[in-house]
Amino acid sequence: MRTLQVHFSNRQQPDQPLKWGVQRIVRHASGQVGLGDDRVGPLLLAQFCVDERGVWLQVANGIRGIHVNGRPVRRMALLRAGDAVYAEGAELLLQGSSEQVAHPPPPQETADEDMRLLLRGVGGRYHGRCFTLDRARTIGADPHSDIVIDEPAFAGQHAQVERHGERVLLRDLGSADGTRVNGMTVRHCWLQAGDQLVFEGGHRFVLEIPLDPRGMPEALPGGEGADDPESEESVTHIPARGSRRWPWLLLTAVLLGAGISALLLFGVR
Repeated sequence: MRTLQVHFSNRQQPDQPLKWGVQRIVRHASGQVGLGDDRVGPLLLAQFCVDERGVWLQVANGIRGIHVNGRPVRRMALLRAGDAVYAEGAELLLQGSSEQVAHPPPPQETADEDMRLLLRGVGGRYHGRCFTLDRARTIGADPHSDIVIDEPAFAGQHAQVERHGERVLLRDLGSADGTRVNGMTVRHCWLQAGDQLVFEGGHRFVLEIPLDPRGMPEALPGGEGADDPESEESVTHIPARGSRRWPWLLLTAVLLGAGISALLLFGVR
């Protein structure tokens, strides 16, 4: 899991790294919202929980008004880099790293397109829509753009997402403020799977790249290690849990039937 930090948009606190474990979002007596470790005194609003599964936001009991990317959260939410958490007027932005490029390479045609590599909309007008990267995709206010962002201050040609072999490049096309990638403003950068791109007006996209099967361990029959007699024996002779229960259930049923029959034949009349 990549390193994340919490950025306060209104500068209530300096940027703080998101640590492994639990970090509390509290409201002090002065009304200021921030991160705190004190369990007595400040009002607990929510907390970040970081473990091997990822980053979770857990809302405290009885607290309302916690939002992630403009959507209310009642109990829990799974977070990623670039998400914005709103708590009582404070915006806590999760920032992650990105590989920025000073001088991007010229565009190139990709011979082996993969239709599974795509930009998935997770917020704004294009929520739920997917754009495959079988070709370069332009983003801008121009109606001829592949992804049209119809915002007053948005450039007609804002940026372009293009493939370079097995890599994906975000190319700035002369925008005024750049693009926010994983919560950080960038111009040109190489994108990785799971990176979140945010454009004007809360339009959010996540880059999805399929896993390379060549880097995955073979766990199915016929894969590497299938001819190993030890591994085959360990799989073959493990009895199913349900198969071990059947003899006991059958014996219990027989004994129960015999007992009922005895009561009917020799019971007190």
